[in-house]
Amino acid sequence: MDERVKSSGGETGAGGEDASVPVAVRDLTKTYGAITAVDHINFALEPGTTVALLGGNGAGKTTTIAMLLGLVMPTSGEVKVFGADISRNRDEVAQRLNFQSPYVDLPARLTVRQNLTVYAGLYGIANWAERIAFVAEDLQITPLLDRQTGKLSAGQKTRVGLAKALLNAPELLLLDEPTASLDPDTADWIRRKLRQYAKSRRATLLLASHNMAEVERLADRIILLDAGRIIEDGTPAALIETYCRETLEEVFLDVVRGRSKRAEKPEEDAAPARRAS
Repeated sequence: MDERVKSSGGETGAGGEDASVPVAVRDLTKTYGAITAVDHINFALEPGTTVALLGGNGAGKTTTIAMLLGLVMPTSGEVKVFGADISRNRDEVAQRLNFQSPYVDLPARLTVRQNLTVYAGLYGIANWAERIAFVAEDLQITPLLDRQTGKLSAGQKTRVGLAKALLNAPELLLLDEPTASLDPDTADWIRRKLRQYAKSRRATLLLASHNMAEVERLADRIILLDAGRIIEDGTPAALIETYCRETLEEVFLDVVRGRSKRAEKPEEDAAPARRAS
């Protein structure tokens, strides 16, 4: 993928020794009244890696991503993105990151071209027409450019959302359930595009998903949240081995159901084998 993007402003970036680190989270906490959504978490993301942020409903994934984007202010702790405090200096690094989620709709009455033009302006892309044309061709949405966004299918909207997210060729791409509600063929196509983009750009991807097979295929590392805390941080293979399981989905179920590491398979897992013998 051609990632030549001309900025209409000055060079973006943050000074300091941490400027090359896409994300550094320290003691990050978010409370809503008596509810602690994120509870003193710490992690850093290395350039060029794909990391999955996993957890059950209410584990704190969405709140964490919102704080990484600077959309939600932490109660305490800090988030640094390319060395900039995202809560205070988001403008310094905004052109270096982006976000995609099928749950966030683009304005339905605007055409795809109009939506992409608006976002290209927000990202400060000087060669916006060239960039829109390239991304549209690469993601196979050129025939959709002059159609109203609200009249697209779910799969088409997902590709348009991804085009929006890749317009500024982000070095950090945050993804929330990027293939939700898609048929297997379209979902596989999206995953291949994400892998190609990450490799060509050496971009860092942070992925929140409930599709464990997808996570196993895409992620180099998994950060697993439960009740707002990080309880596991490792490669998919390491977590599968730690929990003595065969798939990441089994590990996920162990965690959300409160089973211990290296525990024997529960009775309901063993029962079918006994019945078959």
